[in-house]
Amino acid sequence: MTHGFDTLQVHAGARPDPATGARQTPVYQTTAYVFRDADHAAALFNLQEVGYIYSRLTNPTVAALQERVATLEGGAGAVCCSSGHAAQIMALFPLMGPGLNIVASTRAYGGTITQFSQTIKRFGWSCTFVDFDDLAAVEAAIDENTRAIFCESIANPGGYVTDLDAIAAIADKAGLPLIVDNTSATPYLCKPIEHGATLVVHSLTKYMTGNGTVTGGAVIDSGKFDWSASDKFPSLAAPEPAYHGLKFHETFGSLAFTFHSIAIGLRDLGMTLNPQAAHYTLLGIETLSLRMQKHVENATRVASWLENHPAVEQVTYAGLPSSPYNDRVSKICPNGAGGLFTVALKGGYESCVKFVDSLEIFSHVANLGDARSLVIHSASTTHRQLTEEQQIAAGAAPNVVRISIGIEDPEDLIADLDQALAKAG
Repeated sequence: MTHGFDTLQVHAGARPDPATGARQTPVYQTTAYVFRDADHAAALFNLQEVGYIYSRLTNPTVAALQERVATLEGGAGAVCCSSGHAAQIMALFPLMGPGLNIVASTRAYGGTITQFSQTIKRFGWSCTFVDFDDLAAVEAAIDENTRAIFCESIANPGGYVTDLDAIAAIADKAGLPLIVDNTSATPYLCKPIEHGATLVVHSLTKYMTGNGTVTGGAVIDSGKFDWSASDKFPSLAAPEPAYHGLKFHETFGSLAFTFHSIAIGLRDLGMTLNPQAAHYTLLGIETLSLRMQKHVENATRVASWLENHPAVEQVTYAGLPSSPYNDRVSKICPNGAGGLFTVALKGGYESCVKFVDSLEIFSHVANLGDARSLVIHSASTTHRQLTEEQQIAAGAAPNVVRISIGIEDPEDLIADLDQALAKAG
């Protein structure tokens, strides 16, 4: 029997606790788990039996969350970790090696651009950034050392919608996995795997938890990629020296990536999600569809109002008929264009700073996807490490403010924006 999204967001991965009958998933606040005997321990370490060894690798609360996010995304399996940034490294880890590269969209979170342009160099990896609206440029950027293509479904900060089907076709032709960050959309608005994504990553910190309490990340594997089709992915297809020569794809099939990420990725990188954070995220996901509907409804109203304000140069919300990305919404995000967009002010950088400082309901924080409405001036904060050229390419120019619309009364949000714009000049 197949179930709808609203049912799955409450029930997937959650079963009454066998010991107590507790209906809500308990927080298993434990480091280790007692083995039945020596043979049981050996079977667990040999990956011949699924179970719990040590909470850096597996934990029942985290496992419930992994099953839920995998189910909602339509994936074969998932691994949860400590943050969205950790999820990106976890996604790349089994695919990459010194001298190898990825091709990524210029329209991405500033921290992602820094991570891919600077930090991954320390592993001997590199990244080529391309405008993903230029399909020929994406194709041209791929070479014999490329191992993945990376983009965001709804790009942070501008709310641009990526043509996932077109990018997936390029990835398929090249025999490469497509990794899609679905943080801004969530599986309620967008299902990247249905559009050809191999892996989906999330910052669970944002809409999935929805209340600004914890950080977390997830990598969901579609289970559809043939890791053995070429010699490009030896960690998954060939004997893995980090796990006594085990061939993960041959042994685990569609779950190869997930098992590798737990047995080696979490074991050696240690980017573990704590069970308390997993619990908060499970609670948040129970109301995901309800919140996303309200985020979209509010964002549409607020963006429409802002677009007609005399102090505003441009609003990037894809849900507006004036957006060049509006035609993609019905195809890629049929339930709406999300709650995230940017506003360019005619007064430039100084007006943006005054505007942010004058808001009262909106919280000035480096976060998005909260039930509360949030605002940040990206050029002076999250995208500060980038050059102005990179800021503009990422949709975070000096005269741009990022707005994450919450679930409050939209009239109150509009009134707050109105008074702040008046003070900004």
